[in-house]
Amino acid sequence: MSTKLPKNELKYWLAFSQITSVGPVRWQRLLDYFGDLKTAWKASNNDLLKAKIDQKTIDEFLEQRNKIDPNLEFTKVEKNKVKIITILDQGYPKLLKEIYSPPPLLYYRGNLNLNNDFTLAVVGSRKITSYGRLVTERIVRQLAQAGLTIISGLALGVDVCAHQATVDCGGKTVAVLGSGIDQIYPATNRRVAEKIITNGGAIVSEFPFGMPPLKQNFPRRNRLISGLSLGTLVTEATEKSGALITTKYSLDQNREVFAVPGNIYNQNSIGTNNLIKLGGKLITTANDILEALNLEQAKEFKAIKEVMPDNETEKVLFDLLGKGELHVDKLRQYARLDISIINSTLSVMEMKGIVKNIGNQTYAKTR
Repeated sequence: MSTKLPKNELKYWLAFSQITSVGPVRWQRLLDYFGDLKTAWKASNNDLLKAKIDQKTIDEFLEQRNKIDPNLEFTKVEKNKVKIITILDQGYPKLLKEIYSPPPLLYYRGNLNLNNDFTLAVVGSRKITSYGRLVTERIVRQLAQAGLTIISGLALGVDVCAHQATVDCGGKTVAVLGSGIDQIYPATNRRVAEKIITNGGAIVSEFPFGMPPLKQNFPRRNRLISGLSLGTLVTEATEKSGALITTKYSLDQNREVFAVPGNIYNQNSIGTNNLIKLGGKLITTANDILEALNLEQAKEFKAIKEVMPDNETEKVLFDLLGKGELHVDKLRQYARLDISIINSTLSVMEMKGIVKNIGNQTYAKTR
């Protein structure tokens, strides 16, 4: 469920995710002061004040704490076969970790391994026109076929069009929800959500179980969409489209913003045309985006990234095997590491396809 935290600690992370007033900043203050969330959960009013939590938030927390059972929260996650990743886990999305106050915990279904992917957010109007649909489908299909992972919000219109175009061509896409992971919204997109997972993508949310799709949730959802991505593409948007919130976050996060121009007499093109006037990159083809992000060879880059070592131990063994095949005893001798660490690391590297056992505990690089 979580690659790092034991159940006895993770259940308190799940419990704190139910406390709406404790966002990423206060969450980090609790960790910094108490060392773990189990201790923070049981803290007194005075101790919480010492952790620099304001009295109003403390009052809300103490009131809600009596209504939340951490064990029950853990059971709900297990029963519903939902995966959890925390900001302490190695697999936590690196791009998301770079933004200001990233969410400490994510709920997801499917495959959220994005650290070897090149990701692009695609957003736009809920009331998509035939032009918007044509443009979104064509550009997204080309991007997915070029090896990019498409991030969007599973909303009606451009969002679901982008997800559908990606899965239709066998690409990978991730849907970020503005509700709990058990609350697919709108319900008409449930089938698309399942296709996303089946096709190797994921449904993800920072909101706890049972959280309805409240209006105030969607700016936070948009912040995640842009935070998971190298840039944001808006294919069609009105002057006050919610998609423009995503582009604002994208700019704040020092990410690229792209926009497709449209008919100046069409309301659904006012937002994209204004973005271009304000400095968003005008694009008409997928190649415009690939060139801007220097990702013309995205598939090849991704293949290389997938075989690169993930930590220092892997790097040491990888470099040693770069000189030729070696027996584990030689690797232990040269790396000066415990044999148990050597064996476990080699097993992981073998599963990743970086190395192979060529017999008699002798290993070689695969490429």
